Amino acid sequence: MPLADADALELIARGAEDILKREELATRLAAGRPLRIKAGFDPTAPDLHLGHTVLLNKMRQFQELGHQVIFLIGDFTGMIGDPTGKNVTRKPLTRDDIAANASTYAAQVYKVLDRERTEVRFNSEWFDAMSAADMVRLAGQHTVARMLERDDFAKRYAAQQSIALHEFLYPLVQGYDSVALKADVELGGTDQRFNLLMGRGLQEHFGQPPQIVLTMPLLEGLDGVQKMSKSLGNTIGIDEPPIDMVTKTLKIGDDLLWRWIELLSFDMGAVDAKRLQAAVAAGQLNPRDVKLRLARELVARFHGPAAAELAIAGWNAAVRGEGDTASLPLTDVVVPADGVRIAALLTAAGLTPSNSEANRKLKERSVRIDGEVVEDAQRLFTPGFSGVLAVGKRTFARVRLVTAGT
Repeated sequence: MPLADADALELIARGAEDILKREELATRLAAGRPLRIKAGFDPTAPDLHLGHTVLLNKMRQFQELGHQVIFLIGDFTGMIGDPTGKNVTRKPLTRDDIAANASTYAAQVYKVLDRERTEVRFNSEWFDAMSAADMVRLAGQHTVARMLERDDFAKRYAAQQSIALHEFLYPLVQGYDSVALKADVELGGTDQRFNLLMGRGLQEHFGQPPQIVLTMPLLEGLDGVQKMSKSLGNTIGIDEPPIDMVTKTLKIGDDLLWRWIELLSFDMGAVDAKRLQAAVAAGQLNPRDVKLRLARELVARFHGPAAAELAIAGWNAAVRGEGDTASLPLTDVVVPADGVRIAALLTAAGLTPSNSEANRKLKERSVRIDGEVVEDAQRLFTPGFSGVLAVGKRTFARVRLVTAGT
């Protein structure tokens, strides 16, 4: 295999959980033609987050190698509901929900992918044209026993939990997408392995070369434990304000940092990441500085370099006391005309979950206003006040107090 192909394969493999089959991918890369790279996204929520970009980043790498990627929006499969990782039947989406979410996806995807080398497709294109008889023939390609090999189905069946018949259609439908698109490679999370392999089998049945399956790890969210998911509230959305992206990135655990770099960073290669990790382990580098570097890269990717520098400057001003806090976004907080005490203000600004937690932070001397520690719980703040409120080192907001209707 030529060196260029070896380098390409090494780039593709970076961060991947598994490539099935790697030797087939090497052969197709060596053939010298642009490959068709497919990844499917169900429009279950209107916004893309960093967890989605793990696949998008890998698609972009394929594009940089000269290949064509297909961003497939599962508007038809979304009406079935993928049960992957669930122990109950997932509620299908309505067509209106899907249409609204899909339009947002299409607008956001080009923040990562090259428009010229991206096909945005909807699987309703071929499934809406299928007759009931066509779907029955498709369903005849696999047995119930084979479907029960899928881990989540097997567990639910063993626990005597219900499995709706339409759920068995999901892997078949996703697999047929690969037939309709003549995919050479399909990308997916590790939880999608069964569905991706279904595509290989169906392509063989329809006389096509079976796709290579490339699985990527599931990105842990801000909690460092659960898969990044909007329903769990542990995400960073790619359309979030730059300062929010910076502050959230700075909150991830030190151990999680290196995994995020591997799966999300273009600027920090594997060698650079190992060097940085060694410097942190030796006490020569503060992990916070590495997080700031990652935050700058992510914000620049989705909002532009100028927005990234402004957000970093705002963070430095609020947390380190370096620079002008005027670069922070200003949030209006509605308060009564006669004002509020500091605990209620912190809660109203979303910096603490409750007044009792705010009071606890006050006693810990963890509350600051414009860099000065606040201890007086009876201090009153009236409409017209503005300043930077901070709780601890990583939670802050620049606010202006207003009354309702102003």
